Amino acid sequence: MAKVTRDDVARLAGTSTAVVSYVINNGPRPVAPATRERVLAAIKELGYRPDRVAQAMASRRTDLIGMIVPDARQPFFAEMAHAVEQAAAERGKMVLVGNSDYLDEREVHYLRAFLGMRVSGLILVSQGPSETAASEIEAWDARVVLLHRRPDAIDDVAVVTDDVGGAQLATRHLLEHGVSYVACLGGTPSTPSVGDPVSDHVEGWRRAMAEAGRPTEGRLFQAPYNRYDAYEVALTLLAGPDRPPAIVCATDDQAIGVLRAARELRIDVPGELLVAGFDDVKEAGLTDPPLTTVASDRTTMARAAVDLVLDDALRVAGSRRERQKVFPSRLVVRRSCGCS
Repeated sequence: MAKVTRDDVARLAGTSTAVVSYVINNGPRPVAPATRERVLAAIKELGYRPDRVAQAMASRRTDLIGMIVPDARQPFFAEMAHAVEQAAAERGKMVLVGNSDYLDEREVHYLRAFLGMRVSGLILVSQGPSETAASEIEAWDARVVLLHRRPDAIDDVAVVTDDVGGAQLATRHLLEHGVSYVACLGGTPSTPSVGDPVSDHVEGWRRAMAEAGRPTEGRLFQAPYNRYDAYEVALTLLAGPDRPPAIVCATDDQAIGVLRAARELRIDVPGELLVAGFDDVKEAGLTDPPLTTVASDRTTMARAAVDLVLDDALRVAGSRRERQKVFPSRLVVRRSCGCS
């Protein structure tokens, strides 16, 4: 059987091959709804399959979006990657995901690999791109959107959450339950001090404590972002003589580790210890007790990131504030904070 071509589709639909291309590629020019339906019907009837390799060679772009995350094993990054994949599918794109494991060299490895594949754009969730990574992006003149944090090393558009405000909400809420103070489980010594969500969560905690006239000295504890290492830190903290009455965690994964440690030590949550997290991963509603946390609209953020990386009109130069889309945080109240 002869291979079906774009010319065959155009003849059956009664239109030009250019219009067929506009339908297949969703642009760059608009197509009347009735014409679009004729083209789609012809494609279905003939069983036409576009040659994506040839398209990529002609346009020097593929239907791929590259996404680099620190660790897709962590629920927050897994859920964010899934939201980006769904948003990309709505635009006829597919997503390639690479894990940097918080290592600069792995981030650069995936940057070079994805850019070499001529992806349509990059969505970067980074702890803070190195100078090498920033240089690679500049050298390739790549379309890049920073998601979840805004590193200073790259002057590009970003989609972020109000992390400081969200942490303030969680800390204030715990203080309103009458505890003398709230401890904070922050990041590690390698956590960047500026622009990183975890650093912003710590800053929000500091501000809420200051508002309440409570000192923070000696009440910030370092812990990796995952539940397993946070569990080890929490075992030591909660078994010590100065056990805090409440803990706000920089991530839900950390908070899940804290809840596990409290259970092992027979510390009642929320009777003897209040706990709050940040991210509102799906598992937060299934912990025992269910975890009070801070949520952002990941679906809307993912769609905004995909639109920004694909649409030139949305990426016009402007001030730093204009080049950031900041989405609000909201408190999700469950039982770990003492609320019924």
